Amino acid sequence: MRIELREIHDGNRAHCIALRTTPEQKAYIASNEDSLGEAQKEEYAEIARPFAIYADEVLVGFAMFAFDENNEDADDRYWLWRFMIDASLQGKGYGSAALKEIIDYFRRNGADQITLSTKESNEKALGLYHKFGFRENGEMNDEEIVLKLRLTE
Repeated sequence: MRIELREIHDGNRAHCIALRTTPEQKAYIASNEDSLGEAQKEEYAEIARPFAIYADEVLVGFAMFAFDENNEDADDRYWLWRFMIDASLQGKGYGSAALKEIIDYFRRNGADQITLSTKESNEKALGLYHKFGFRENGEMNDEEIVLKLRLTE
């Protein structure tokens, strides 16, 4: 399967907004519409990078990253802010394939580590993140645990 991260544009924006999580996952992630709105806010416009996730030319998910190279705290520059696969397509390997491509994107774009946060009860997502080497670091982001993946030794 070939995974691509594509920029959001007028031709795919509505389709990205139409992607849905499972009812259980709604407690863990903002809607794609809210995420796209957040990315356009002045305070995030320079650092937010929203993407449509395609697998073999089919839209399967959405991701949004934060690239804040000017952040004085080197441990807080690169975040995986949002990541979801449409509920109707889960369990088919798209999440793993997309996360691999996301990690490669961060590497290709100069990140030395990736930070993300999620609720401790989000066991399905945590299982996926752990599989790829993300580890809790003891920090909290509001009510969410923080995980990091080091990309360099």
